[in-house]
Amino acid sequence: MASKAVPPTADPGPVSLSPSGAAQLDAGEDFEVLDGTEEEEEEDDDDLSELPPLEDLGADQNEEPPEPQPATEMEHSSSLEGEEWMDILGNGLLRKKILVAAPPGAERPSKGQDVTVQLKVSLEDDGTQVEEQPALTFTLGDCDFLQALDLSVQLMNVGETALIIADGKYCYGSHGRSPAIPPDSTLRLEVALQTAVDGPDLELLSGRERIILADRKRECGNAHYQRADFVLAANSYDLALKAISASSKVDVSPEEEAELLELKVKCLNNLAASQLKLDHYSAALNSCSLALSHQPDNIKALFRKGKVLAQQGEYAEAIPILRAALKLEPSNKTIHSELSKLVKKHAAQRHTETAMYKKMLGTAGVSGLPAKGPPKGPRSIPWKWLFGATAVALGGVALSVVIAARN
Repeated sequence: MASKAVPPTADPGPVSLSPSGAAQLDAGEDFEVLDGTEEEEEEDDDDLSELPPLEDLGADQNEEPPEPQPATEMEHSSSLEGEEWMDILGNGLLRKKILVAAPPGAERPSKGQDVTVQLKVSLEDDGTQVEEQPALTFTLGDCDFLQALDLSVQLMNVGETALIIADGKYCYGSHGRSPAIPPDSTLRLEVALQTAVDGPDLELLSGRERIILADRKRECGNAHYQRADFVLAANSYDLALKAISASSKVDVSPEEEAELLELKVKCLNNLAASQLKLDHYSAALNSCSLALSHQPDNIKALFRKGKVLAQQGEYAEAIPILRAALKLEPSNKTIHSELSKLVKKHAAQRHTETAMYKKMLGTAGVSGLPAKGPPKGPRSIPWKWLFGATAVALGGVALSVVIAARN
């Protein structure tokens, strides 16, 4: 049976950012506009506005659990032959084996519950332990930490200990986690599922609890973004925004309202960055516009909105927005550089369009100058003049006939 819901704590839980990760996201790319003064850099380490595929669970567990055995330290083994492993996704990249069965009557957690696990992580190649967390809490189904952990715990019972072999794509991916986890590393996770409780009712959270929950989801998104899991990052930022925007049945102080608004803008900025990485331009533009509706002078939102419009070829709209951002921060070299590039692209675009229109109207030659007509001979008379003269002559004859008839 699920335990009673508990409010979120101040513990950020499943976030696992490297010390310099927040400041170095997309280093050297366009989003370094987020770095500024030392004071701003310190804030951005928390904001991580330098900013995101989730796979579905493909199999159910119907296996009979083995006989209970005492918990032991995880030992490295280069061969899995003869051992009973469950292929969670059916592709051999995520496998689970029960080390200690759950007690009789224990239930599996369900999505949306907050689960707490004891976790040990080691490299599959040489067995080196790279992480240990005695009590890691996360929301099942939200992919707060590692996708491999989220998928595997859904197939465990409370009180069970399992060994998970997870390919790098379900862990830290091609970026790894410096310095302990190399890129594309297969990991061994020893997981003991301790508790599963219902998640909090957002409407009943106090302002402070709501801030803690939303900020924890934002930090989860930052961790996903750092390892280039932009879909998971966008998902986490969206969850944070839902926590912020949910209706409330309790009073929230003006100070908490202001803090929630500031956090909302941060999440919108980070969500836009993830969407831009995924080439979801319309969604990114909407996120930027929402952020600017709360803070019209937010430089990060202005910069990203200009970037999105530029990616869509809307240079005429992007340039005034970047100029507004530059006016707010004239010393920002990244905005200067981006604006200069857009002005050149816009000029080239206008030249191309002008040449195309002239060609369509038949007024441009090879050189782009108005095309010259065929040379006229010295005795050539335009056909329009001949037609006019003939009409006048015929009109005169007709008038003479009318006059004669009247007389």
